Amino acid sequence: MSPRFSVVIPAFNAAATLAHAIESVRAQSWPAHEIIVVDDGSTDATAEVARRFADVRLIRQANSGVSVARNAGAAAASGDWLAFLDADDSFAPDRLRLHAEWIAEDPTFDFLTGDYEYRDAAGTLLGTSMVQHVAGRAMLAKAGGATRVVMDRPDEIAAFVADHFGDTHTLSVPRTRFIELGGYPTGFKVCEDVHFLARLVAHGHRIGVICQSLGVYVIHGASATRRDPVAAQRENVRTLIDLSRRAVRFPAPVRQGIAQRLASARYNLACALSRQGEHGAAIRAVAPSLHERPGWQSVRTLLSILKG
Repeated sequence: MSPRFSVVIPAFNAAATLAHAIESVRAQSWPAHEIIVVDDGSTDATAEVARRFADVRLIRQANSGVSVARNAGAAAASGDWLAFLDADDSFAPDRLRLHAEWIAEDPTFDFLTGDYEYRDAAGTLLGTSMVQHVAGRAMLAKAGGATRVVMDRPDEIAAFVADHFGDTHTLSVPRTRFIELGGYPTGFKVCEDVHFLARLVAHGHRIGVICQSLGVYVIHGASATRRDPVAAQRENVRTLIDLSRRAVRFPAPVRQGIAQRLASARYNLACALSRQGEHGAAIRAVAPSLHERPGWQSVRTLLSILKG
């Protein structure tokens, strides 16, 4: 059976970029079953832009955050598979086809992901995701030049959770599984995608990976992470602490990946604090890792912060 993709686009004050995102979905070589734009309480012309497209379904809500918007789109979707796209990013022309054809051949995948490009606001290519992550490089090596590769070994799973190479716009997930897991977590502004992905991985065994770009992720110099790195890293740690609390019964490789990711997040927060001269707060930020992941690596991390 051919999969039917519902593409959900959350949008907040995205009038300047939304049309490009929508057009990238409308131009797919495997047509989307439907395109759903969720206007998350925008105060600009976002809704008007969406209404220009007769084939776009518009949902409007009070500003509630990207997770609530994605979940609202998924709840309203009628396709059997979900794909997500942020309003300032875009799909590659074959993004849906590369997943859909593989799903039609092998319906046993729990979900699928793939590579993507980093570009700046001017469109300049900055790099690709799989090459820049250890888990991605491992899968490229396993693929040996092939477009498709299956992720199913415990070490691959742990590495993927610890530092995943696929972003939200490369994720294809069955709608029923998304609903069962409760979708994206609400109440978090950073790392909500990792929170959902880890829970998704914890309930799966086979992940399909496409080793070519499925889309473009635009890096903005004025993003919230760059404007206030300490606040962003605090939120990152808060989200991952919540995830680790939920992970008690997750498979060991997933728990391992979450623990590694939380340790990295604590270190990144400590570095951000240290750069602002808050050395005591930096030490306190990374100190819990000694208890959570006892060992020489955690001691080395603390020592590096102590040395500045």
